[in-house]
Amino acid sequence: MQPKAVARSAPESPGVYLMRDAEGTIIYVGKAKVLKNRLSSYFTGRKDTKTRLLVSRIASIEWILTATEYEALLLENELIKKWAPKYNINLKDGKTYPVIRVTNEDFPRVFRTRRIVDDGSRYFGPFPSAEIIDQYLDLVKRLFPLRRCREMRKREAPCMYWHIGRCAAPCAGKVTREAYAERVAEVERLLSGDTEGLLSDLRERMADASRELAFEKAAGLRDAIAAVEGFRGDNRVVDFDPESRDYLAWAIDGSLADFTVFSMRGGRLAGRDLFRVRAFGSAEEAIESFVTSYYDRERPPPPTVYVSGELDAALLSEWARRELGVEAAFTLPEGKRHEAAMAMAVHNAKEDLAKRRREAGDVEALEELRKALGLEVLPARIEGFDIAHLSGKHTVASLVSFRDGVPDKKNYRHFRMRSLGGRIDDFASMREAVGRRYSGLLNEGAELPDLVLVDGGLGQVNAARGVLDALELSDIPVAGLAKENEEVWLPGAEAAIALAHDSAALRVLVAVRDETHRFATGLSRRLREKELRFPALEDLEGIGPGRAAKLMKAFGSLEALAATEPGVIAKAGGIPGPLAAAVKAAAAAAAEETRFRERRHGAQPDAPGEALHAAEGSAPYGGAPDGVDHEAGHDADLPEPGSTRD
Repeated sequence: MQPKAVARSAPESPGVYLMRDAEGTIIYVGKAKVLKNRLSSYFTGRKDTKTRLLVSRIASIEWILTATEYEALLLENELIKKWAPKYNINLKDGKTYPVIRVTNEDFPRVFRTRRIVDDGSRYFGPFPSAEIIDQYLDLVKRLFPLRRCREMRKREAPCMYWHIGRCAAPCAGKVTREAYAERVAEVERLLSGDTEGLLSDLRERMADASRELAFEKAAGLRDAIAAVEGFRGDNRVVDFDPESRDYLAWAIDGSLADFTVFSMRGGRLAGRDLFRVRAFGSAEEAIESFVTSYYDRERPPPPTVYVSGELDAALLSEWARRELGVEAAFTLPEGKRHEAAMAMAVHNAKEDLAKRRREAGDVEALEELRKALGLEVLPARIEGFDIAHLSGKHTVASLVSFRDGVPDKKNYRHFRMRSLGGRIDDFASMREAVGRRYSGLLNEGAELPDLVLVDGGLGQVNAARGVLDALELSDIPVAGLAKENEEVWLPGAEAAIALAHDSAALRVLVAVRDETHRFATGLSRRLREKELRFPALEDLEGIGPGRAAKLMKAFGSLEALAATEPGVIAKAGGIPGPLAAAVKAAAAAAAEETRFRERRHGAQPDAPGEALHAAEGSAPYGGAPDGVDHEAGHDADLPEPGSTRD
């Protein structure tokens, strides 16, 4: 029986379902309050990419009935730990929590480990996060240096660590066993959390050293006190609320899910945990699975766990009480203090999820894009084109490359147009850029893209398609993304394809289109700035490029400068009155000459003063020209100049 038919025949009772692939391997385990409803939901309605991927792997479905949803939760958790299905969350991966070990030796070592050895060593932990362990160990190395070597052998001279103050050098007899034992005792007090007792002892010893005029020893103890006090408060959120609580937040995008846990203990942020997982079931299943995997008897939940979204709080509270023996309430945050802490946890989860998308690519979104555009192969490599210009001047085309949905910046290129002769023709520009790019790749025998995306509508798409056909590259698909309504155009189409605004496929296309636009305007801006000159003003004695630019920035155009009184010009430019009058006259003459040329050629400027500035070889100073979006800070990651093709 087909999986869809099996799902429809499921009973209307709670239980656990197991999904197997063609080889009979369990690939997913889930629980449901009503099995029939949950299983049928996999095969009805429009599903996202991750669900379709999971369903495509299902060869058979079976279930185990339980008396209650709570029993289903327990059984689900047990089966996930037993089988570790490919599409389920598995946080532990068979590992134990890290602890700090103080070895049972004459001169003990202190280090982090996951392995507990019954040899008399002392163990401290588990700690709320690996970050806390690293902070403790760093403090131990700086304040109470112990031996670093795994096996201690007698040495005539100590190693480098002793010389830099990071080892007591018992191997070279630089410390007695008694003095070493005192250091170990101080380390154990620190690790056990007895910082107040440790500080009190250090202060007493510092006072004794001062009375004995042992000022160097007193200074060292003073620094140790300052470091312990700093450690106690460094990088920790303090809210003076002694109630223990966790802030659990999550961000889910497709099959990628990030979970963040902020642990508040004794009014301080005691730990920050971040987990990256894959979640192919529903969001509710993923969250419940995370909670039952993250908390256990070694790390029970605190009395209050604030969560960033809705979940079955009663079910999880029952699980904590019956399985872990603790009372824990799972609830949404209320009040500004808790809401602020939760906002910080949510921000961490979302930021890391975005980073994962950039690093790992977005294969699921590409699969959705393949189906939306009817492509034969997955568009693993997409190349995008955009044109930027200012009334035909400084026309450039940008080419960006994406691989697996992630920018591949080493394959970015710029093209300065050669064939336009100052004309404004986006279609011709697109044809030239596409032709130069792919004739070059053909000559080099280089890899070709799986999809070409142009910034624009049907005209730009047909222009690119015509060039590729002429190059006998008809198998490379072309699409265009029109900015106004984010519509997708295919060659020769009568109507655009409208993708859902929250679809993963559209997200990929928008990312490529926006990057091509950003990259094109970057070069266009630099070319204009390089050519930015005002010869009508710079020809005057006493007015160089700097002063000319300052005046144009202050008044915006030659016409405005010509209409301004010399006194105002003198004040704005920091120049004497006679020179200001000469500037006014030169600006008026240049403006009149430009108007004469316009009347002679019948040209009409697109905007007041635009043709005037074009005649001066520049854009309106300080403004963004039509069709060029100045976006500060985006040129820092452009390829090296050598990668630009002319």
